[in-house]
Amino acid sequence: MTDPAAPIEETNEAATKAAVFCAAERLFALHGFQNVSVRDITAEAGVNLASVNYHFGSKDALLFEIFRRRTAELNRERARMLHEANDRHAGKPPVREILEALFAPPLRWGSVNSDRRISVQFIIRSRSEGTEEMREALTSDVSHLARFADALIAARPDLPRETVYWRLHFCLGMVHNNRFAEFDRLHVLSAGLTRESDTEGLLKRMLDFAEAGFLA
Repeated sequence: MTDPAAPIEETNEAATKAAVFCAAERLFALHGFQNVSVRDITAEAGVNLASVNYHFGSKDALLFEIFRRRTAELNRERARMLHEANDRHAGKPPVREILEALFAPPLRWGSVNSDRRISVQFIIRSRSEGTEEMREALTSDVSHLARFADALIAARPDLPRETVYWRLHFCLGMVHNNRFAEFDRLHVLSAGLTRESDTEGLLKRMLDFAEAGFLA
């Protein structure tokens, strides 16, 4: 006989797990990985202290689960945009559209009005504060970048492959350097001329610069 309480219990457990996930992501993004305790997370989520270990195994495992899920979502969005560019150009999109698929998702997630802004802040912290498992994933899991490298090689068959890889590396540096502290510094340097909130303007400037580098 089926226990009628079982579906309710499963729903409650799923809700608790989701609450822990979202609370941890927000706290880690805002305060840093080392400055947030399991007690902080469960207090923010309004759940039992044992919930982190019960649902995720440990604080580090929770960190990696957030990292894995958010980077997968981001890279799926990039892959979708690249696929659409391929469809528009019979499998050989121009450099600018390839780069747009690479740049646009993280920039738009990081917009001041985006509900994904916290996720971008978390991913940014992962690059400097991540666990050993996260650092290993960042170093070795390059499958999402391989499709961009292949597309750029097809778009610029006249360039040595080594040159394409280096230029892609420099483009990634542009993406990774768009941290919120860097925006603040640029805003001071420009005496207010630069505006972080102009996401589409920033995207255009990045594309202009990066495209020129690939066409040189």
